[in-house]
Amino acid sequence: QVQLVESGGGWVQPGGSLRLACAGSGTIFSRNVVSWYRQAPGKERELVAFINPLSVTTYANSVKGRFTISRDHAKNTVYLQMNGLKIEDTAVYYCRTTVSTNVYWGQGTQVTVSS
Repeated sequence: QVQLVESGGGWVQPGGSLRLACAGSGTIFSRNVVSWYRQAPGKERELVAFINPLSVTTYANSVKGRFTISRDHAKNTVYLQMNGLKIEDTAVYYCRTTVSTNVYWGQGTQVTVSS
């Protein structure tokens, strides 16, 4: 059983920063791609960024240049550093990984950007 636990969400003013963390069980993160998704109220869940086992990263155009995904294999944790936050970044953020054919999601962490 894979468990993913997100943390680090909260409220921040526009232009501010937050760092999200996704802690995973076992050796999952050393072997698999880990992704961050987000879902705003009334909208579909969308991909934000993902990182492969070699730390090669990919970003959605909407966050490119502002967000950075990284991983710490020793801590089995993947981070999402979010800078220059905008009101439209408000959403519940989820981490996700796939092991074989099984998809695992964390419980999500709320990020609210407002003045």
